[in-house]
Amino acid sequence: MSASRLRSRLRTARLAVVLLLGLALALSAAPARSSSPPAPAAEEQGDVTAAALPSTYRWNSSAQLISPRPDATHNIVSVKDPTVVRHNGRWHVYMTTANTAGQWSLAYTSFTDWSQAASAPHHFLNNNPNIGNRYAAAPHVFYFAPRNEWYLVYQTGLPSYSVSTDPSNPQSWSAPRNFQSSMPDIVRQNIGNGHWLDYWVICDTSMCYLFSADDNGHIYRAETTVGEFPNGFRNTQIAIQDSNRYALFEGEAVYRVQGTNTYLMIVEAIGSDGRRYYRSFTSTSLNGQWRPLAATEANPFSRSNNVSFPSGTWTRDISHGELLRTGADQTMTIDPCNLQLLYQGMNPSAGGDYSQLPWRLGLATNTTSC
Repeated sequence: MSASRLRSRLRTARLAVVLLLGLALALSAAPARSSSPPAPAAEEQGDVTAAALPSTYRWNSSAQLISPRPDATHNIVSVKDPTVVRHNGRWHVYMTTANTAGQWSLAYTSFTDWSQAASAPHHFLNNNPNIGNRYAAAPHVFYFAPRNEWYLVYQTGLPSYSVSTDPSNPQSWSAPRNFQSSMPDIVRQNIGNGHWLDYWVICDTSMCYLFSADDNGHIYRAETTVGEFPNGFRNTQIAIQDSNRYALFEGEAVYRVQGTNTYLMIVEAIGSDGRRYYRSFTSTSLNGQWRPLAATEANPFSRSNNVSFPSGTWTRDISHGELLRTGADQTMTIDPCNLQLLYQGMNPSAGGDYSQLPWRLGLATNTTSC
């Protein structure tokens, strides 16, 4: 064999060795194959994210913070159904009022610190000519970021809303418009002798949902796209139900739990003692299945048996309220480690017509470790 042919064969052999070594290194670096799919990331695992919420709760409540402030033209006997946001360094609270004639309307108050809540002036929304002396109740206020608008959702017999660019100005709200023009068939078929009420809006990245109750054991959900909002609500379905109408009565509110893919629903119930309290449920999607969290009289979300009153017990009802949110936008986000509930309560010895019950507002702070 000539020297040139030998050198050629040696070069070929060296090249083959290099290629084989490269292939071996590549195979050793590749992950092992498995017949099962990879586990989802922690954020996608409902059991993991749900741990961010306690399964039992204890609360400390303030004394009465917000009470009726009647004037010459408003004989107000109660304030109830509060909704609250923090904006521009102030707390903004909208609420339902009832007068001595049993008429329902809305009021607004604002303050920088909760210590000022009792003395802050009230502004009555029937003084806004766009709203006037119509029936209006159960407000829910939020900022809808995609449209750079504020929305005040409330009931007028139908799910209604007003729009503003300044939630601190109660005169700025537009005349009400309806999310839905009539009661959906599924509500009519299930409402019995209840009432369609307590409308609540929450959105994820693509969809907005309108939740509602019927005083008859059903929580409903309608949907529209973020792009269509506030129009287009359709496909009303029962989100959760109970054969005991008092177990899912009214006052539902739905939140996104910060840092998780978990959603929290709280629903007002009437207990075996006739007192109002809150049950809670969780889901990994707004249109998904709701599972009980703290949802019994013995282990409630918020009830007289898990709320302490350092300043003296002024209520046995923990009724229609709202959790304080981390922001004001349409995602309704809450911090599970800093839960506070602005709620309505009343003197336990009070009685009579519902519109004349002396509802007041208090603030409960969760003391359970996160």
